[in-house]
Amino acid sequence: MTLEEFTALLRNVFTSRRDEVKAKHQRVLPVSELLTDRWEKARYLGFGEGTSIYDSSLVFGEVRVGRNTWIGPNTILDGSGGLSIGDNCSISAGVQIYTHDSVNWAISGGTEKYDHAPTRIGNNCYIGPNTVIAKGVTIGDCSVVGANSFVKDSVPPHSKVAGNPARSI
Repeated sequence: MTLEEFTALLRNVFTSRRDEVKAKHQRVLPVSELLTDRWEKARYLGFGEGTSIYDSSLVFGEVRVGRNTWIGPNTILDGSGGLSIGDNCSISAGVQIYTHDSVNWAISGGTEKYDHAPTRIGNNCYIGPNTVIAKGVTIGDCSVVGANSFVKDSVPPHSKVAGNPARSI
C-alpha cells in the first residue's frame, strides 16, 4: 500500500466515523476522540465501572476514580501526590486537579523539592468547567464547584462554592 492509498484509507475511516457520531449523537469530535473509547481508557486506568475519560485528558501518577464518573475533555488529573475521585462525579471540560506544586522549587532556583499533598473529590460532586483545584484540597461529598473557580481550600460536604478563590455561595 502506498502512502497516498494509506492516507486515503485513513481519511475514509475518519469521515465515516465522523458522520456516524454526528448522526447518532449530534456532535463533531477531534480524530482521537472518534477513534478511542472513553470507557475502555477508564478501564485501562483501573477506574470504577461505568466511568469514562476522554482521550484528551492527561493522567499522571496515582489516580483513583470510583464508579459512574464522567471526566470531560482537556482535563488534567495530577496524581503525583495521590488523587482520588469518588463515585457519580462530573469533572467538566478543562478542569485541572493538582496534588503538587513547584513554587518552592522555582523560587529556590531549583534547590528545593516540589511540594506534594493528596487531593480528594468525594462522591456525587460536580466540578464546573475550567476549574483549578490546588494540592491538598478535599471536596466533600455532594458538593458543587462553579465554573472557572480556583479552589485552594477544602470544601465541606453539601457545599456550593465558586470564584477565584472559591467561596461559599
